Amino acid sequence: MSSDPEKMMSKADKMTKLTLTRWSADWRGATELYEQAANGFRASNKYERAKVALEKASQGQVMQSSPWDAAKHMESAAALAQKLSIWNEVADFYRKASELYVECGRAQPASDALGKAARALEEVKPEDAIQLYTDACEILEEDGRDQMAFDLYRACASVYIKLEKFADAATFFLRLGVAADKCDATNSQCKAYLSAIIVYLYGHDLKQAEKCYNDCSQIDAFLKSDQNRTASRLLTAYNEGDIEEIKKVACSSTVSNLDHAIIKLARKLPTGDVTAVQMNAGDDLDEDDLT
Repeated sequence: MSSDPEKMMSKADKMTKLTLTRWSADWRGATELYEQAANGFRASNKYERAKVALEKASQGQVMQSSPWDAAKHMESAAALAQKLSIWNEVADFYRKASELYVECGRAQPASDALGKAARALEEVKPEDAIQLYTDACEILEEDGRDQMAFDLYRACASVYIKLEKFADAATFFLRLGVAADKCDATNSQCKAYLSAIIVYLYGHDLKQAEKCYNDCSQIDAFLKSDQNRTASRLLTAYNEGDIEEIKKVACSSTVSNLDHAIIKLARKLPTGDVTAVQMNAGDDLDEDDLT
C-alpha cells in the first residue's frame, strides 16, 4: 500500500462511494485509511489536510456505530483547527465531539470537550467562550456531577470579569456556591459567596453586594465562616467610607485565598470607588427608604 497520504485519502473516498460493482460502502477500510492519512499529513505539518482526514475518519467511526472513537477524532480535528486559528471550526468540532460523548452516555468528556473549546476561544471570541462554559456546566449539572464543574464556573466568571459584566460574573460565583452546597464543599461555597460580593462592589453596586451578603448569610455554613466576617468588614468599611480598612481587608489572608481574578479586583477596590459605590446605593433608594 502507498504511504502517500493523498493517495490514501483518494482510495478511502472511493471505498465510501457506491458504484455498479460496489453495492455497499467499506467504512471500516476507509476509516483506517483516513486515520493513516491524518498521521501522515501531521508528520509533514500539513495540518489543514490532516484536519480534513480526521473529520472523515470521525464520520467513518459514526458510520460504524463507534461514537467514542468518532468523538476522539473530532477533538483532534478541533485541536488542529485551533493551531490554524480557524475559530468557528474549533467551536463546531468540539461541540460535535461533545454531542458524540453524550451519545455514549459520558458526561465528563462531553463537558471537557466544551471546556477545551471555551479555553481556546476566551481571547478571540469571549462571548462564544461564555456560552461554551455555560453549556459545559449544564452537562455536568444534569448528570449530578456538580463538583466536577467548579473550575468551569470560575473560568466563566473570569471571562465575564474581563468583559466588565460584573453582575453576570457574580451570578456564576453564586451558581458555584449552590453547586458546592450540594456537594458539602463548604470552603468552596463560602469562597464563592465572598467572591460574588467583591465582584458587586468592584462593579459599583453596594446595594446588590449587601443583598447578596444578607441572602448568603441565611446559609449557616457561610454565616459562621471567615469569608462571612471578611465580607461584613468590607461592607462596613464601604458604608463608613473607610478606605484604609478596605485596603486592609483586601490584603487579608481570607481574600488572598480566593481566585486570582478576584484578588486582583479586591486590591483595586479602594481607588476612589467608595464614593461612587455609596452614591449608586443612594440612587437606588426609594421614597420609603428616605422617610
